[in-house]
Formats: sequence, C-alpha cells, structure tokens
Amino acid sequence: MREVRLVLASDGFVKKLPNRAYVVRQYNIAEIEELYDVRLALELYAVERLATKGPLRKTDKEDIDNLKRTWTGLLNGSTKKAEELARLDTLFHETIAHAAGNKTLLRHLRAINERLWLFRMMDCDKAERAESTCRQHLEVLKRVEAKDASGARAAMQRNIEEGRNNVHTAIKDALARAYSMKTS
Repeated sequence: MREVRLVLASDGFVKKLPNRAYVVRQYNIAEIEELYDVRLALELYAVERLATKGPLRKTDKEDIDNLKRTWTGLLNGSTKKAEELARLDTLFHETIAHAAGNKTLLRHLRAINERLWLFRMMDCDKAERAESTCRQHLEVLKRVEAKDASGARAAMQRNIEEGRNNVHTAIKDALARAYSMKTS
C-alpha cells in the first residue's frame, strides 16, 4: 500500500501532507489548460510526422487500419459507455503517437492522458460528442493516409480543442452548481 501511495504522489494524483497523510490532489483550471496545451503540441507533432513519413512498421499500419474499423463501427451505430469511449479515444491518440515512432513523445503523452482521464470521461459522456469524435478521428486518419500533414494537424487540433472546450464547460458548470448549493 505504501508503494501505491508513493507512485500516486510521484504522478501527481495525491499530495503528501507533512503529517504523513495523503489527500487527493485538486486540479485547477489553469493546470488542466496547461496539460491540454502540452498534449496538443505533442499530438500535432506526432500526426504531422506520421502523415509525412508514414507508419514506420507494418504493425503500425495494421494498428491504424484497426483504428479506422473501430471508429467507422462506432459512427455506424455501435454504442459505448463513456468509460469505454474514453478508453478508445485514449487508444486512438496513443496509437497515432506510437506509429509516429517517437517513444519519448509517447511516454509523455501517456503521462498526460493519465492525468486527464477523468476529464476525458466527462468529455465522452455526451452522445453528440461521440459522433463528433468518430468523424474527427476518421478525418485525421483520412488526412494521414493522404499524406496531408497540414490537414491532419488541423483535424487533430479540432478534435483536441473540442474536447478541451467541453471539459472547460463541464468544470465551469460543476463549479456553478457547487456554488449555488453553498448559497442555498
């Protein structure tokens, strides 16, 4: 148990207090924005590199083909709960980064994705977002396949920015509800 707490603390999920107690760390909106900024920079580089150089290994091409099938199936009516959709969304972005062939980039993206997991689930909890995400992911893949680096970057940016905006709105709504409950 001690090791688990240490790992959570080192990853920023919990905060160690001076009296040896731990509390769940509270994120503020500025920290979330910074995580999205870094995520965006990493993913725009990854998708541009992938569109320019193509998948480095045969297995990466197969993984991208699997992504196409998954997101086409979801668009054509396969429904998923928010948690499963968030997992598939994370897999999409990490597969793109992996196929770009930069292990350090992938490691940093995974660390950011772990910190944004709760917020990603908030984003995936709306039916209209699921359809939008499917279309955006398929557009990214289409642009990568066409070796259209600027189009792939634009499609990826739309996808990440829409997620960021949805999360920002959800947090503001939650804070407003919490404030109204305090004043009632």
